[in-house]
Amino acid sequence: MANNIKLLLAEDEAALGQIIKESLETRNFDVILCDNGEKAFEKYKTESPEILVLDVMMPKKDGFTLAKEIRAIDNAIPIIFLTAKSQTADVVEGFSIGGNDYLKKPFSMEELIVRVHNLVDRTKTQKTVEIVTLGHFSFDFPKQLLQFKNEKSIQLTHRESHLLFHLIKNKNQVLDRSLILNKLWGTDDFFTTRSMDVFITKLRKKLRKDESIQIINVRGFGYKLTD
Repeated sequence: MANNIKLLLAEDEAALGQIIKESLETRNFDVILCDNGEKAFEKYKTESPEILVLDVMMPKKDGFTLAKEIRAIDNAIPIIFLTAKSQTADVVEGFSIGGNDYLKKPFSMEELIVRVHNLVDRTKTQKTVEIVTLGHFSFDFPKQLLQFKNEKSIQLTHRESHLLFHLIKNKNQVLDRSLILNKLWGTDDFFTTRSMDVFITKLRKKLRKDESIQIINVRGFGYKLTD
């Protein structure tokens, strides 16, 4: 386990926020606690945290709005949403605006800690990967940029980038749906399965300029990327 990860926690329930903060600090986290989205955005800019844990429902600025503003200037920092909601639309929205994971309240501290470490480690790994070629595309994984020939690069979300990276890594092989869901989403339940389908559709649209590239749905197993 890595030590002294700087984590920004935005949670408006005072008691819950303090419990999470103290629990994380006993495990060598450096926790910045804010009770609303506006404070969290200011602390994000001044404290340079390594990961964000954001409650969705907060006063002054909710977690989704905060995440959108941060993603406009930072595509790399991992974001975990804390939510009392479990509807598919809410989960998909969270991932679509750049969230990396979500936990439904109530949750265990052990689960939060495992997910935080996984995301921080994954982000560090991302920085060591070089640009890869896919058909007529070049994919800059560290910068999350996809470029077709000499055209202007398009910015991918954190989730799109990791999903595409794993598809390329397993090119011409079936990427097991449950494996990738657990690796990137932390669970393979109905909501995350629907979310992954949405991201597969988005990647297909972004890659359609090269007709040789296909993301094939292998029913009952997963997806296969071919070029």
